[in-house]
Amino acid sequence: MLPIVALSVSGIALLFLGFQKSRVLLLPAALLLLVIALAANFYDWNKTYLYFNNMLRTDNLSMVFTAIVLGSAFMVIALSSQFIEDEESQPAEYYGIIMFSLVGAVMMIGFENLIMLFVGVEALSIAMYVLTGSDKRNLRSNEAALKYFLMGAFTTGILLFGMALIYGATGSFTLAGIAAYTANPQAGLSLLLYAGLLMLLIGLLFKVSAAPFHFWTPDVYDGAPTIFTAFMSTVVKTAGFAALFKLLSVSFNGVYSFWWVMLAVMAALTLVIGNVTAVYQNSFKRMMAYSSISHAGYLLIGLAALGAQSEQAIVFYSLAYSVATISAFGVLILVAQQRPAQTLTSGGVLGNNFDDFNGLARQNPLLGLAMTVSMLSLAGIPLTAGFWGKFYIFSTAVERGQIWLLVVAVLMSAVGIYYYFRVIIAMYFRDGATESIRVSPVYQYVLVAAIAITIGLGVAPGLLQGLF
Repeated sequence: MLPIVALSVSGIALLFLGFQKSRVLLLPAALLLLVIALAANFYDWNKTYLYFNNMLRTDNLSMVFTAIVLGSAFMVIALSSQFIEDEESQPAEYYGIIMFSLVGAVMMIGFENLIMLFVGVEALSIAMYVLTGSDKRNLRSNEAALKYFLMGAFTTGILLFGMALIYGATGSFTLAGIAAYTANPQAGLSLLLYAGLLMLLIGLLFKVSAAPFHFWTPDVYDGAPTIFTAFMSTVVKTAGFAALFKLLSVSFNGVYSFWWVMLAVMAALTLVIGNVTAVYQNSFKRMMAYSSISHAGYLLIGLAALGAQSEQAIVFYSLAYSVATISAFGVLILVAQQRPAQTLTSGGVLGNNFDDFNGLARQNPLLGLAMTVSMLSLAGIPLTAGFWGKFYIFSTAVERGQIWLLVVAVLMSAVGIYYYFRVIIAMYFRDGATESIRVSPVYQYVLVAAIAITIGLGVAPGLLQGLF
């Protein structure tokens, strides 16, 4: 409740700050307001409250997911200094919309009623439609926003219809009411429940870009401004999986036998499509889009193998993935700004090829180290947070006896190592441009923090165990 209030007030305050002639205060104000929201999030630690007529719950798990979302947003906004320097951009509006989108993300994390889930999904989605098309001078950004909006609106209808069917079967929108109905499946459950659950999963799996509902991801990620791609691939995915975990573990655990096979097949399909397709990408940004799809597959394993360790596994993986992804996109933003793209992507337009990273580690060791640590973590190499994230996820599959799914995941992890190491090889073993890339102090702080978190959790993963 407190983060929702803080973020709503912050969004309005930032819009009013936009009327000032000087933009100097916008970035520090946005960061300060996010810190306040993060502090408010932990105010009720070890307490459980219900708000809005029992439609929203705050507990330790929801606060941890909210902290990951707010921390990811803090890092993304800290990397957005180019908005302040660009006279034609509207940073006050961008920051305000980000704050309002975070309200939707918090609602998705803490919902206790399907109506609250729907409101959260829409608040987050509408904000992302706008941010995706915020670069009005770029036709590809406009195209990405239109594609995202049309397909998102269609799946929203499916999501809403699924909620209606579940209400028709159970007579309740609350998670507790649905759980009470599904607690005794031997008594015979209505077909409306199964149809509603299927449509509900379709709507939410689209938001996290899981196959076969991933088709929008490469074009939208590639066309959106890179800073918002980083936000979309971390905050939206974390909120989506938090909602899926809560929905399945609380309300539909009684019909686990119905949905686990479907999620397991989708996880395997997502892993194969994401990793194999990423191998053939020449554009770094599109490679990261397919990488995002593949990581949705790993998180789906934690849901399909729902058990005692799933909560810890999904939380840890979400944190490790978010930090590494934001760090990688942060380096990409600097490379794109100071090394104009000279090569054509698969879409026939100029884009940042892997060759644009040639020699980067020698010209700027910090950027090279940040990108290397990010790629190693995403690949799941030991002594990084990504290794333990995959270890915990794989452990859930072993716990449930889903060995075939584990085999697919391990094989696809090996494929992932190939395309992640393409970036590392380009930075350290190839000659590139001689000019150095400038890095602002704020950028340095964010990248150093990302490196510290990734390596720190890789060396001592038990640092987060106290939260559970």
